[in-house]
Amino acid sequence: MIPVAKPLIGNREWELVADCIQSGWVSSQGKYIAEFERLFSAFCGVKYGVATCNGTTALHLALLALGIGSKDEVIVPTLTFIATANAVRYVGASPVFVDSDPNTWCMDVGKIEKSLTQRTKAIIPVHLYGHPCDMDPIMEIVRKHHLWVIEDAAEAHGAEYKGRRVGGFGDISCFSFFGNKVITTGEGGICLTNDEELAQKMQRLRNQGMDIHKRYWHTDIGYNYRMTNIEAAIGVAQMEKIEEMIARKRNNAQLYSELLKNVEGVTLPVEEKWAKSIYWMYSVLIDENQPVSRDELILRLGKDGIETRPLFYPVHLQPPYIPNQYSLPVAEELSRRGISLPSSAALKKEQIEYIVQSLAKHLEE
Repeated sequence: MIPVAKPLIGNREWELVADCIQSGWVSSQGKYIAEFERLFSAFCGVKYGVATCNGTTALHLALLALGIGSKDEVIVPTLTFIATANAVRYVGASPVFVDSDPNTWCMDVGKIEKSLTQRTKAIIPVHLYGHPCDMDPIMEIVRKHHLWVIEDAAEAHGAEYKGRRVGGFGDISCFSFFGNKVITTGEGGICLTNDEELAQKMQRLRNQGMDIHKRYWHTDIGYNYRMTNIEAAIGVAQMEKIEEMIARKRNNAQLYSELLKNVEGVTLPVEEKWAKSIYWMYSVLIDENQPVSRDELILRLGKDGIETRPLFYPVHLQPPYIPNQYSLPVAEELSRRGISLPSSAALKKEQIEYIVQSLAKHLEE
């Protein structure tokens, strides 16, 4: 089976993990945590990094640090992994869902302002499937209405907007290092910020609210959201090859696009002129008038030994978030038609050729 995603783990990761085990620093203290925070924040051009146990806890920490709470509203895209909205609920706030841009599939910035109310406190743009959001108009809205911005960059390590890497536009940005991401720590996440006060607050909150200068003195009701030293060691090794993995994913996407450009019934992903996508997932749309449906195509590809994924289901249609007043037709259509093909940086040319041949064959039947 060709997996939809597979991490690239090599000798360097084994070497650093072994060093952790031999040192005895295997839990949430040790040299690799600070080193990973330093390396990743520098990669994104941001001053401070606060590593966490996963990407969802990173989002939760960001919302807590900014004081988002009960009766507040937060603007989120509906086409995203559900963790984006769940984290808003964790702090007692309400997610307000916005439809998708039909080209990038990210939040449609032209529909944000009409979703704002007196209760709106923040916007969470999601750099979906590795393509950055159009950040300039978002930042204009934020300045105009005095809102916070939390970038959900879980899927976009190294993606660029107008020559700047994502993660440094908002007040806080959040990344995931789950096993299917560009780099992985197994599980794991991180919050990035240029604000020292916010960084220190998140450091306290991830460690049960403990004062960073006074051990066992707790200034807040906090959480156990810490990354382990073993996870961070894997991350340090992964950072040594992050540029290579991004280049591989972009090269694979280019090959996919070249091979698929003449396959009838398939709409390819867009890379806007102001963007550098890292193609976390190479995802396409299947026309609805094809001989096979998207869901049937997924089953047939699976029988050919090719693992795929449907696009995310819009959050506003999922049981925890209904009933609601939303009709968000672009996101609903994208979700209905979208399929993510194998996207690992480890993919070989002949595997991509086989995947495209299999997809084309089933669309012609």
